[in-house]
Amino acid sequence: MRVYRYEQNPLITPKDVKPLHEGFEVIGAFNAGIARLGDEIIMLLRVAERPPSDDVVRAPVFDPVHKRMVVLEFNRLDDRYDLKDPRAIVPRSAGEPAHLTSISYLRIARSPDGRHFQVDDHAFLYPETSLETFGLEDPRIAQIGDTYYITYSSVSENGVGVGLVSTRDFQNVVRHGLIFPPENKDTVLFPDRIGGKYYALHRPVPCSLGKPEIWIAESDNLLQWGNHRHLLGCRHGHWDSRRIGAGTVPIRTEMGWLELYHGADQQDRYCMGAVLLDLNDPGKVIARSEEPILLPEAAYERDGFFGNVVFSCGALVDGDVVRLYYGVADTSMACAELSLQEILRSLH
Repeated sequence: MRVYRYEQNPLITPKDVKPLHEGFEVIGAFNAGIARLGDEIIMLLRVAERPPSDDVVRAPVFDPVHKRMVVLEFNRLDDRYDLKDPRAIVPRSAGEPAHLTSISYLRIARSPDGRHFQVDDHAFLYPETSLETFGLEDPRIAQIGDTYYITYSSVSENGVGVGLVSTRDFQNVVRHGLIFPPENKDTVLFPDRIGGKYYALHRPVPCSLGKPEIWIAESDNLLQWGNHRHLLGCRHGHWDSRRIGAGTVPIRTEMGWLELYHGADQQDRYCMGAVLLDLNDPGKVIARSEEPILLPEAAYERDGFFGNVVFSCGALVDGDVVRLYYGVADTSMACAELSLQEILRSLH
C-alpha cells in the first residue's frame, strides 16, 4: 500500500511545546485528536510533562481539593518500589497505589494547511476531578452536528476510565463526566446516529480472563451506554496479536464504516490497521486488514520515549485522500496520506 509521509515529519515534537509547569520538561506531544474548525485544522495534543529526577524519582499529582500540582518524591534506593520502568513508580506491596513520573493534559495546536502547526500557550483541558489526578490522555474528536464531542482517558489511582467533554468553538467546554469506568480506554464515538442510536467503540482491559480488545456499545444520549458487545479480537501470530484498540473516529464510506485501529504484537510493536463495519449495524464486521496499513519504519517512529509505535487518534478525509495523523514513539506527532480506496481494497 502506498504511504506518503509528510516531509515535515515529525510535525510537532516536545521541543515545540513550552511547559505549563515551572521547572518541568515536556517529554511528549503526541496521540492527538483531529478536527476541522472553519479554516483551521485543530490538533488536540496529549502533552506529557515531568519534573526533574536526580537522586530521587518525582511523581506529579493533581490535588483536586486545592486545585494545584503536588510533586511526590521517591528515593531510588528504596527497595519498596520498583523503578525499572521510567514511566511509573510501582510499589512492591499491594496496599499502596502506583504513581506516574509524568502528567498529561490536552493542548491545542492549530494549522491552516495541516502541515505547519502553532501550539497554544495554555491548556485546553486540564485535570480537574479526583478521577483525573494522574492526567488526561489520548483524545478523540467526533463532530456530531455543530458540536465536537471529545473522549479521553481519565487517569487516577482508581484506574483509567473514559471522560467526555463537548465544545462548539474549542474555547468553551462542557464536561459530561466519566462515561466508561475503569479499566477502559481507546473510546471513539461514531459521528452520526445509526437507527436512532449513538454508538461507541471502547476497549475494556480484563484482569482475569480475556484480552484488551474492541467492544461496541450504544446510547440514547451519549452519557448512559448499554448493549455492550464484543466486536473485534486479537489474532494469534498476526501484527495485532497482543492488544488492539480503536484509533480514529469511524469514517462513513459507501461500503461501510471504516475504522482505523491500532494493534500491538508480542514485541509491543504498534501498527495501524483497518476494519469495515456494516453501515446499519456497526456491530457487524464485514472485512479486516490482514497486514498493517501503517507500521513503524521511519527513524522518528522507531526511536523515542517508547519506540516502534505508530498510534493514531484522528484522521481527515478529502476525497480519496486519508490524512492519518498519528503519534510516533510516544513522543511526537506525524502525518501520512493513504488512499481511501486502496485501504478498502486491502480488506478481506
